[in-house]
Amino acid sequence: MKCLKIACLIAIVACSAFSAFAQGLPAASKPEEVGFSSERLSRIRTAFQAEVDKGVIPGAVILVARRGKVAYFEAIGFQNRENKKDMKPDAIFRIASMSKPLASVAVMMLVEEGKIQLLDPVSRYLPEIKNLQVGVEKSNDATGSRELVLEPAQREMTIQDLLRHTSGLTYGIFGKSLVKQAYLAANLFDGNQTLAEFVSKIAKLPLAHQPGSTWDYSHSTDVLGRVAEVVSGQSFDQFIAERITKPLGLSDTGFYVPQEQVARLAEPQIDPTTGKRWPMADVTSRPNYLSGGAGMVSTASDYARFAQMLLNGGVLEGTRLLSPKTIEFMTSDHLWPGIAFSPTTLDLLEPLGIAPTPRTGQSFGLGFMIRTETGRNQMPGSSGSFYWVGIWGTAFWIDPKEQLVAVLMMQATPTQARYYRSVVRNVVYQAMID
Repeated sequence: MKCLKIACLIAIVACSAFSAFAQGLPAASKPEEVGFSSERLSRIRTAFQAEVDKGVIPGAVILVARRGKVAYFEAIGFQNRENKKDMKPDAIFRIASMSKPLASVAVMMLVEEGKIQLLDPVSRYLPEIKNLQVGVEKSNDATGSRELVLEPAQREMTIQDLLRHTSGLTYGIFGKSLVKQAYLAANLFDGNQTLAEFVSKIAKLPLAHQPGSTWDYSHSTDVLGRVAEVVSGQSFDQFIAERITKPLGLSDTGFYVPQEQVARLAEPQIDPTTGKRWPMADVTSRPNYLSGGAGMVSTASDYARFAQMLLNGGVLEGTRLLSPKTIEFMTSDHLWPGIAFSPTTLDLLEPLGIAPTPRTGQSFGLGFMIRTETGRNQMPGSSGSFYWVGIWGTAFWIDPKEQLVAVLMMQATPTQARYYRSVVRNVVYQAMID
């Protein structure tokens, strides 16, 4: 009887452990079931383990699913190298700009409900930004210096502009123009501010471009977060939780890591040249600044569920967030021939392969980079696939043609991120044999 009790206890513990992972996507019986080579998929671990062993990165979690089933899900290296803590599959990561697709889905849910229109000027919801002007640099003939001259906006930014980054807003951290310097001086990344206070700061700054004229990676998604708050009557984190993460079972996705889960947080390693870790946000308590542009945390399993929902046309396991036509619309090309690109886009993002330019075979939709050409880019992928990345090395992509979802979670430096995004793409596609 005692042995039977022990066996039952072991079974209960095993079932509990399984249920914690069962919130993820179902697993394929073997990779070949969904068209992958087991032998070739093993190259993923070989490639990333080599980087861990060389001390270049602490570790990573990689998940690959096809036809709705997980073909590969492995934790490699260290969750915390200095503490010799092994990486676990359920490690939690700062996902930075991979927050943007979640925020974009949130806004499009309100669009579907008729509460927001894409053609609406943003000032309909945020009146303080109605009269934004455009900052234009001109030379002062008397002093020979560059000065910022304000010119009226030819039209107001719209909700669509915010979703596709044609709002006229920018990021102050990339480039050194006078407008960007003004953005930096305004401390727009202040973690103590609310979204309402953030928008009040934006309202006092000049635009970098005429709305609708130029694609420039920007604070647009953070402004969308405030729009969602005003329209829904909820704080942005409450809206995301009640309308997206809880319905989809994304138990570890949000704007901070609860104290009881902090031990699962993945950390960057110490840089031997500086003796310091690359600075990252403290995500161990709820922030005032609920940044839909860069402020969230997640796991590989959670994000794969979110991505599978998108691939499925807005539904996962009977829970529908968006319609198939809305997903089709969001992942279509929303940039027109001849659109201008900011110098930052051409000088910084294009060499990294994450710019929506014809030379990279890409464009931009509503919250996602869209692959328009199979070629031209430095990385493999099908036309019609869509994706986005995070500055700390996280990345995901969805390839509808191949029914593929892939998620890379790591905490590296911004200078390392491009290389590992390329590595994971190459080793995933080379393993696909059907």
